Amino acid sequence: MGDRVRLIGAVLAFAGGVLLAVQGRLNGELGHVFGDGFLAALVSFGGGFALLLLGVPTTVAGRAGLGRLRSSLRAGRIRWWQCAGGACGAFFVSTQGLTVAALGVAVFTVAAVGAQAVGSLLVDRAGVGPAGRVALTGPRVAGAALAVVAVAVAVSDEAGEASSLWLALLPALGGFGLGWQQAVNGLVREAAQSTRVTTLVNFGTGTAVLLVVCAVDVAVRGLPEAAPTEPWFYAGGATGIFTIGSAVLAVRWLGVLLVGLCQVAGQLVGALAVDVLAPAAGEQVSVLALVGTALTLLAVVVAALPGRRG
Repeated sequence: MGDRVRLIGAVLAFAGGVLLAVQGRLNGELGHVFGDGFLAALVSFGGGFALLLLGVPTTVAGRAGLGRLRSSLRAGRIRWWQCAGGACGAFFVSTQGLTVAALGVAVFTVAAVGAQAVGSLLVDRAGVGPAGRVALTGPRVAGAALAVVAVAVAVSDEAGEASSLWLALLPALGGFGLGWQQAVNGLVREAAQSTRVTTLVNFGTGTAVLLVVCAVDVAVRGLPEAAPTEPWFYAGGATGIFTIGSAVLAVRWLGVLLVGLCQVAGQLVGALAVDVLAPAAGEQVSVLALVGTALTLLAVVVAALPGRRG
């Protein structure tokens, strides 16, 4: 594998991470106006799914990819549950709508990416993704551990408020699932031989899960009384298409952990930029959030170092 291909994969994953941070702000604001994070997630996922339905099954290449995926499922080369990575994405996007307005993009992102680093490490070790089993190394383990410390530092200023700590756990759980999502999406891409088809399957699965959740949610709480009129609040699905598509491509070249780390770097840069340029109402970038971000970047560097197998 050439260094140029790996560099392209790293740049794609980084850019996807930047857009993931932007998506977090959009979905967070949408959830705040709706007063319902699950409904905001459905709007985001459903919008992306609608765009993909217009651009994938309507093309010859898209239909061919869908046919290859169907054949792989029938032959048992891929299992149905390996096509369910979008469920993890649905949960992650739901946590954006539920917590970003309260936590701010930076703290949300540090919590999510810390857990994502650990999840990606374990997924690579288990050999779930298309790159196969990647052995543990000292730097990988140290980097993942440092990422966990970074999460603790970033949210430590909320230690007096149990509700805030709980909110930070939600994006952490969502971030943990992103590693598994990237791995199985890579397997779907291998079966379909199409990034667009894989992204469609991801968004379709996530939308289906969110439809069920929102049906229960609306039955209990009712529909929101207001919706934002600004069109950019509904752009979360479009940004998500690039984030998922870039990860699907890059995971074949870099493995789950390195894709996650590159996304981490992009998320941190994007999140701090969003919080500085367009801070949420009543929220500021705290010193501890900056320290946690710096520690997470250090964790990325450490985990990327070569080392002996563990």
